[in-house]
Order: sequence, then structure tokens, then C-alpha cells
Amino acid sequence: MSAEQVIALVSALSLAILTPGPAIIATVQTAFAHGRERALPYALGLAVGASLWCIAALGGLAVLFKLHPGWFAGMKILGGLYLLWFAWRLWRASTRPLPQAAGGASRGFWGGIALNLSNPKPALFYAALILSVFPEPMGAARQTLIYGICLATELSWYALVAVLMSTAAMRSRYFAAKFWIDRAASIAMALLGLLLIANH
Repeated sequence: MSAEQVIALVSALSLAILTPGPAIIATVQTAFAHGRERALPYALGLAVGASLWCIAALGGLAVLFKLHPGWFAGMKILGGLYLLWFAWRLWRASTRPLPQAAGGASRGFWGGIALNLSNPKPALFYAALILSVFPEPMGAARQTLIYGICLATELSWYALVAVLMSTAAMRSRYFAAKFWIDRAASIAMALLGLLLIANH
């Protein structure tokens, strides 16, 4: 594995992570609303959930989806419905008082995994990225190394976003605009869910 391949993999994956999508929206909103103690486990769950699609891609799930498009469509519909449910809960929470920053950390981690597993698109993204950067046949050792690099990239970015967005200055600004931020995040999440369903 060359240094150029590693740089290409990390750079493309970083851009994909930071492009506004369900996971980043959820990370920012959770950091704003609940602080670091809850947002960091949630963000780590999102990173682990995303990395599981890397394992799926390495294991050939993307090829399976291409051979059976109906399965992929079904996964997209289920994922879209999950995002709509998530958006509905966020919309309802916009009129409620802010909860304490601490608490619910373990549930946040598993919730992060569930959110990123609700969208099967990363399986195809990972498959395309890995095939384009590493077109040669790979053994188990190289696949393990690629997964480790992807997991480290996911964990680093999600943790950084969660920590930065849960600082006292950022949270104090959020308190004043909680209703509008929550509603905007809810609408964005709902649109992503609808797009996922519409494009099945």
C-alpha cells in the first residue's frame, strides 16, 4: 500500500464525512443540545456505524446490492423511514426545554450506530472508493488495514465535530436559537429521508 493510496483514501473519505448529511447534522444538533458528554459517545457510534458499511463493502455487500437491486431499494426505504422518524422526534423536541448535558451516553452510542446503518448508500460509496484506490486484488491483511484507516478517519472527524460544537460558547449561542436550529435540522433530516425513499 503506497502513501499516495492512503492519502487518496483518507482525503476522499474526509470530504464525504464532512459533506452535510444525516450523520453530521445529527452530530452537530446533539452537541449543541446536549453537550460533549452525550454528543461524543453518539458521534463515536456514528463513526462505528459508518465503518460497518466499510466492512460490508469489503465483504462484497455492494456487489450483492447490485445483483439484487430490490434488496438495496428495500434498505433505502427502511432507512428513509428511520430518518423521517428521527426528524419527527427532533421537530417535537424543538419546543421542549433543553435537557441536561449528561446522561444517556450508552444509548447515544447505539443510536449513532443505528442512524448510520439506516442509510445503505455508504456501502456503495465505500465499494467505489476502495475499488478506485485499490484496484488490485487484496488479501485479508490489506483489507484489515484499509478498515483500520477508515475507522480511524471516521472516529477522528466525528469526535472533532462533537467536541468543537459542544463548547460553552457554541452551546450558549444555541440556547438563544434552539427552536429554529432544531426545526431546521429536523427539516433537513426529513428531506434526506424523503430523498432516500424517492430515489429507491
